[in-house]
Amino acid sequence: MQNQPKPIRCKHPVSNPHPDDCSSLSRRRFLSGLGAATTLAFVEQSASSATKDSNRSAPSFRLEAKANVTATRLDEEVKNAFPLFNKVSVLPDFDLKSQGGKRDVTLHRIVTTTTIPETNETVDVTGLLAIPSDAVGDLPVVSWQHGTILSFDQVPSNLTKLASPTYSLSDDEDSLETLFNIHRFASHGYAVIAADYLGKGPLRNGRGEAYVVKDASTQTCIDMLNAGLEAIRSLDLNPTKLFLNGWSQGAINTQWLHQALRTSGVEIAATAVHSPFNDPGEAWRFWSGRVTFPLPEGVERYPDSPMWLPLCMMVVLGSYEQYYKLDGLIEAVVKPQFHDMTRRYLAKYDLNDIDLSALPGSSDFLVEGFTERFTDQRNSAFLRQLSTNAASYWNYDREIRFHYGLVDEAIHPEMVGRALSAGGKFTTGVPVANANHRTTFLAGLYGDPSTLSGHENVLEWFTAKI
Repeated sequence: MQNQPKPIRCKHPVSNPHPDDCSSLSRRRFLSGLGAATTLAFVEQSASSATKDSNRSAPSFRLEAKANVTATRLDEEVKNAFPLFNKVSVLPDFDLKSQGGKRDVTLHRIVTTTTIPETNETVDVTGLLAIPSDAVGDLPVVSWQHGTILSFDQVPSNLTKLASPTYSLSDDEDSLETLFNIHRFASHGYAVIAADYLGKGPLRNGRGEAYVVKDASTQTCIDMLNAGLEAIRSLDLNPTKLFLNGWSQGAINTQWLHQALRTSGVEIAATAVHSPFNDPGEAWRFWSGRVTFPLPEGVERYPDSPMWLPLCMMVVLGSYEQYYKLDGLIEAVVKPQFHDMTRRYLAKYDLNDIDLSALPGSSDFLVEGFTERFTDQRNSAFLRQLSTNAASYWNYDREIRFHYGLVDEAIHPEMVGRALSAGGKFTTGVPVANANHRTTFLAGLYGDPSTLSGHENVLEWFTAKI
């Protein structure tokens, strides 16, 4: 057994210290793949050099809703889910012989607490811990940050429903991207820890989510990671090297997490992000049609803005209004005819509760002049906060790969270039030809050098570093 890690303190707040620097209707069908106080963090300082600190206070947690899932069952679920993320056929069909799971896995819902830096509230949060069922001794760890879900319950911990032998995962009810992570990592010898996020999962208690709210999201991921590591130890296993992986919303969460951990000296073996919107302000302007970019090389026509983007914009506004205390932000930002729709959607995330025929295009959603001139003090504060939360301008001192699709309907490749050009020598871009938002993510996990511009997939890359 290697030494247990010593406690380290995350700097406060967890902000980037370089400020310059869908109901019966398918929610996933709409989404189509978009998917404070100083805190003790008992994350791995590095498995080889960490020293035990007998005075550290272990984070509180509990494990519940256990599910044992065979590799065969995981393979079957992945086989069914694979085409939903590979609609443009960038990848070959799922191949059981070369891509099948290797080990049965055990899933637990994990419950811990987090203190929200923006509000100083302490709340219960849920997440998922997945480990190989036959694990003994040392175990590398993947911290997984999921993408956008336009519901309250399609979260990682929902996979514990697989405890029922008759339950089958679906695109409308479950986190299929988490399924892929469990299949690729837990079934190949890793522990996987994933937060459901604030305002998500069985303990949300009516709370709105903290969508692209930097400090709250980062602190939740840190606290869930710490709780997951402590839970692994409680199972007589030893967490060793730490890897980070995230997609879409989870990609910017992963960058924030990486930055916060490295600021505190936490060792990270490698980080992978897929379809990342590194700069929320730039993403907002792109989504609203206020900025356009040249066509990527080899692309004849860029895809139109998807119809689910206005829903994501509603969620951003609701989150910033709540967590940054910008009362009335929605009424200040959104055209009057869409106020009621926005409020109704944020209350229930129910597509049946709004008139979809009246859903605006993302370029028709905002008040006139929003990005060109002063329109309201709250609007100005909102734009400043979006800019403050950018993850783009960071000097990475540990390896990180950015997977981006050349026809990603939500994240233009030009936007990813901000982080690649500013990130330093440990930053690598992995363009995926012909890939949209979902397929970019799938390719990162299951692709090969022919798909990934000469790079191996994330599983192979991580495993080479163990």
